[in-house]
Amino acid sequence: MTVEPDRPVPYREPRQARSAATLARVLRAAEEIASTDGLDEMTITGVAARAGVSVGTIYRRFEDKEQLITALSERMLERREEYVAERLRAAEPSLSGVMDAYAHALLQSFADSSSLFPELLRARGTGSLDRGARTITEIHRLLLEAAAPYTGQIRRSDPETALDTAARAVLGACFHNSVRPDPATGEEARLRYADELGAMAIAYLGTPDRPRTA
Repeated sequence: MTVEPDRPVPYREPRQARSAATLARVLRAAEEIASTDGLDEMTITGVAARAGVSVGTIYRRFEDKEQLITALSERMLERREEYVAERLRAAEPSLSGVMDAYAHALLQSFADSSSLFPELLRARGTGSLDRGARTITEIHRLLLEAAAPYTGQIRRSDPETALDTAARAVLGACFHNSVRPDPATGEEARLRYADELGAMAIAYLGTPDRPRTA
């Protein structure tokens, strides 16, 4: 197994089932508060009260708020990676099926926790920033892997570059939707928007390059 020395240790891992259950409650409480109030408004005291534990219990596991945010980032971003992977595995076996699943999975990931998911991707501090970048890289890799059997359906002159462009466009659109003042909200609006993003990506991938003019 490859060791990654530059990856910070987010917190002290629990060794007992009871400690693991307490940690899960703390992280769940932190996620609930951060999802509604934002990371800046989240406090150790508030998390302790929501989780039903003492402030000292949290400080025995985390050195400070930043380390708690790092642990929360790990928990949430890993969960999003798993969700996108599941949706892509269940996609209809075609290029359009994969791009549609990718668009729906990403938009749902951004919608699940309001503005918290994009905030974690943008991150604070070197460790969190690295974690957000790793998630973006992993989600991108998952799409390329899922779409690999169908690159013959891409009509652009450079299918790999075109797929990369489409993936970035869909991710950017989902990110933008989560931070704009009038996002697509409600299940019906989100489904329609995800459908449109998938259709946009397929239209681009299925269209030959335009001839360059001198």
